[in-house]
Amino acid sequence: AVVSTQSTGARFQRMRDEYATIGMRKTVEGVLLVHEHNLPHVLLLQLGTSFFKLPGVEVPPGGDEVECLKQCLSETLGRQGDTIHWGVDEMICNWWRPNYEPPQYPYVPPHVTKPKEHRRLFLVRLPERAMFAVPRNYKLVAAPLFELYDNSNGYGPVISTLPQNLSRFSYVYA
Repeated sequence: AVVSTQSTGARFQRMRDEYATIGMRKTVEGVLLVHEHNLPHVLLLQLGTSFFKLPGVEVPPGGDEVECLKQCLSETLGRQGDTIHWGVDEMICNWWRPNYEPPQYPYVPPHVTKPKEHRRLFLVRLPERAMFAVPRNYKLVAAPLFELYDNSNGYGPVISTLPQNLSRFSYVYA
């Protein structure tokens, strides 16, 4: 399992270099929900003590978003020799990066005609039982929705809005 740990500066420079040839970057990420103590939790990859991310991948030009996400999940969290059937269901939300800087918005700002990145988050249904292989240097953590809610300092603007974006779903605890 390989996950890029490329620095933010290098990532933005690569985005700038690629924009001229492939245009806007398309990124897909998976929101994997698990239930502990009858509370929904989101599985996050943790790097160090304070960086959290959703599993995801850049979609190559002409690539199918759902298939790219399934492949990424298998490569990132799948165990060698095991096959997990990832149920990539609904798209939860869109985020847009207007330029080559960190801020992202859940809309395209009106003054932006050519956003640099479109990030889509999908709800991923997990099988009843699954074992994951976690990439080196990362930990897989289950963060409860109440901890993510309104906590952009701890989880960033995208992950901290997941409770609002997931509120339209009803949860059945079997």
